[in-house]
Amino acid sequence: MLWTLFVILLVLWLAGVVSSYTLGGFIHLLLVLAVLALVFQLISDRRTPAV
Repeated sequence: MLWTLFVILLVLWLAGVVSSYTLGGFIHLLLVLAVLALVFQLISDRRTPAV
């Protein structure tokens, strides 16, 4: 689920960068949220023991 959120936020950020229509810091906030979701996913994957 977090990967889906990461991809959606990343696509929205790229769409804001490619089109010159930006909502100020909102687009960059989406990028930060996408990166945080990715980092959280990577950290939680390492905590689960491999079976």
